[in-house]
Amino acid sequence: MQKSECHRGVQLRNRETDNCDQRTSSSAQIKHRTTVQQRKSSSSTSSPESARKLHPRPSDKLNPKTINPFGEQSRAPSAFAAIYSKGGVPCRLVHGSVKHRLQWECPPEKLPFDPLLITLAEGLRETKHPYTFVSKEGFRELLLVTGALEKAVPLLPRLIPVLKEALVHLDDEVFERGLNALVQLSVVVGPALNDHLKHLLTSGSLIIIKSKIPTYCSIYC
Repeated sequence: MQKSECHRGVQLRNRETDNCDQRTSSSAQIKHRTTVQQRKSSSSTSSPESARKLHPRPSDKLNPKTINPFGEQSRAPSAFAAIYSKGGVPCRLVHGSVKHRLQWECPPEKLPFDPLLITLAEGLRETKHPYTFVSKEGFRELLLVTGALEKAVPLLPRLIPVLKEALVHLDDEVFERGLNALVQLSVVVGPALNDHLKHLLTSGSLIIIKSKIPTYCSIYC
């Protein structure tokens, strides 16, 4: 009897020891998980993005990221870009290893200037490639064809307002392209341009043009 009671006592103590070890192990695992979660939460809240989420700025309510009316994707393509993408400009840019060039679908001298010359002039206000090169080079090459004088003069009343918009543009490169186009046009049409200068050089446009001329001359003169 004494041996059996002693044996039962040993078994009870062993069970208690196992239960204690299991509780200790479980407690250690819980503490480890809690520590890991606290570290993750502290690292996430310390980031600038999470800080903005916890403490949003007043401007976030006025300018939510999900609505950006001035974003690049929300802007409609310009008139020139839309015409060019639809094949309305009968030339394409050919990328060369040294310089680019235009490839015309037919000889430029066979193309009507109306409305192609005006479309190319509108493209001078573009600020993205390839529209910038196509409009600038296309305008120049079209004015070099035989009979350009007779074709360009009737378009001056519609052409001058378009060139004026390029000359008063805030972008200096657009202004440069507009000025070069005006010089090229004056070489072709000569005195026929004089009657239209009053529409081109208004008081407002003169102020903008004069402010840009020193920068242009310091670079190219």
